Amino acid sequence: MSRIFEIDPNFRVETSSGHEDAVFFDPRKEPFKIYGVFYENGMFRRLPEAVAERVGEGVKYLHANTAGGRLRFRTDSPYIIINAKMSGVEHFPHFPISGSGGFDLYVDGVYARSFMPPADMKDGFESSAEPGETGMRDVLIHFPLYSNVNSLAVGLKAGSAVLPGGGYRDIPPVVYYGSSITQGGCASRPGNAYENIVSRELGVDHVNLGFSGSAKGEDEITEYIAGLDMSAFVLDYDHNAPTAGHLKSTHEKMFLAIREKHPVIPVIMMSRPKYILTEDEKRRRGVVLSTYERAVAAGDEHVFFLDGPALMARAKNDGTVDDCHPNDLGFFSMAQALTPVLGPVL
Repeated sequence: MSRIFEIDPNFRVETSSGHEDAVFFDPRKEPFKIYGVFYENGMFRRLPEAVAERVGEGVKYLHANTAGGRLRFRTDSPYIIINAKMSGVEHFPHFPISGSGGFDLYVDGVYARSFMPPADMKDGFESSAEPGETGMRDVLIHFPLYSNVNSLAVGLKAGSAVLPGGGYRDIPPVVYYGSSITQGGCASRPGNAYENIVSRELGVDHVNLGFSGSAKGEDEITEYIAGLDMSAFVLDYDHNAPTAGHLKSTHEKMFLAIREKHPVIPVIMMSRPKYILTEDEKRRRGVVLSTYERAVAAGDEHVFFLDGPALMARAKNDGTVDDCHPNDLGFFSMAQALTPVLGPVL
């Protein structure tokens, strides 16, 4: 164990709650409400297991990572506990475990704290938070970005009220498809992934179909997405297309398949979120822009293009951890660019 925990106790992570008067609830049951993930075959998933297997090994491996998962409820409990059983916990040199494996707590729309996993977490953890407010509060908990959650229990003080939480606008979710950046790598905590920021800002539900290194516009994932009920679609997989040629052969094809099933929903095409582009990245940007321009020329009034450098304009190159994956500043920049485009068209 590092001596930093002895020198500065603020770095110590407690893995048990210490609240003996807690009662634990299954958040899959009312009045709790889960968004962005569903429970199937012993774990939460973003995509049906059978679909993930058809798409490919990468998506099969990643589809149960709970990026975009959220839990909402209201309570007057003075503390909130989570007990998570987890498998497939990812550890990275440039991505904190608070983002890949932690949960975030928001109270009345404001970040309160993170349910922080211990550095050596292997199969889950228990953590508690005391929001510091009294009375009924609206609770939002963001799930981990790069870990599987097999089960989750929520602990509240015995006798506390538990009511349905504040919901989202009465429209279908926004669906995002893309790369590791879409999945949330490398946000320091789940609430800072750009889709989660946009969701809180606009009050809209969303589904995160970002698959690290594995979003290649396959026919199988296209067919699945086209069958979803959604209020808007954000298409962002430039990073995972093996070549500009692959992107060219799949990008417009995917867009047209979605458009055939959803003729009037807003479709937002984003090129690679990067401030300074190489020549290859400029070619890729040109592919995405060409799909957009052909759609506009064909009379499509519900398609939008967000330029990758513009997505990172507020952060520039300070917005990444490795000249690729955004840090929190980069994700904030992306959200600030997307929100004013997506908000008015929903």
